Amino acid sequence: MRLGSIFFYPIKSTSGHEVAEAEVQPWGLAGDRRYLVVDERGEPITAREHPIMLACVALADGAAIKLTGPHADPLRVVPTSRRFTANVWGTPVEVTDCGDDAAAWMAALIGRPARLAWLDDPTRRPVDPAYGLPGDRVSLADGYPLLLTTTASLARLGDWVAETAAELGEEIPQPLDMRRFRPSVVVEGADEAFAEDGWRRLRIGEVEFRAAKGCDRCVLTTVDPDTYAKGKEPIRTLNRHRRWDGKVWFGVNLIPDGTGVIRRGDPVTVL
Repeated sequence: MRLGSIFFYPIKSTSGHEVAEAEVQPWGLAGDRRYLVVDERGEPITAREHPIMLACVALADGAAIKLTGPHADPLRVVPTSRRFTANVWGTPVEVTDCGDDAAAWMAALIGRPARLAWLDDPTRRPVDPAYGLPGDRVSLADGYPLLLTTTASLARLGDWVAETAAELGEEIPQPLDMRRFRPSVVVEGADEAFAEDGWRRLRIGEVEFRAAKGCDRCVLTTVDPDTYAKGKEPIRTLNRHRRWDGKVWFGVNLIPDGTGVIRRGDPVTVL
């Protein structure tokens, strides 16, 4: 097996970037989900409810980031010194405000009051202790430093989606784009679909990881990453084939047991 793709997402729930290599840090890929959009109460605003957020592209610009989108001129954002507490899926996390210009830019894109926040210290947020060790940390991702998916599992899911459409007399849809699942790393060459369900430890290049738990999926997977339109798939078909514990599952969450650079084409070994 080999590492086929690497993605990182500078701002949670906005557009991601595919890269040829990335630095693995204890809390995730370097630069991944260190920024978050929140409402006036400090609650996350995501593309689950506001798919247009996927039209926001953030690029590193020295110590700042540059925002581009369809609604306004590009904006260079430098975090301020003002801190506040965001509620990141039930965990209070101290973050740094990115200023009024960034707030206005995001609010105009989303259509509601919003602020952009930066996690200046990624050691602040622990991983769920039920699945991690005491020293494990995560940035502003949903719960774990990295998410792994495989092309074999996507292909099987695509077959199931086509079968579902045929049974219901619907037009067979285009193959699913892996970007719907917002992975960090995509593995090619797995012998079987969903083999990753049973992985407990693996090595990508020279970096070792624990597979903490499977990834339960939400409605964000039903948003087309290019048009931002919502549909029924893949949740409808996952409900038929990959539902247990009241959730649907695709991919596995990883926690690094080391640091280093991973590169597209690196060997992937199950330990």
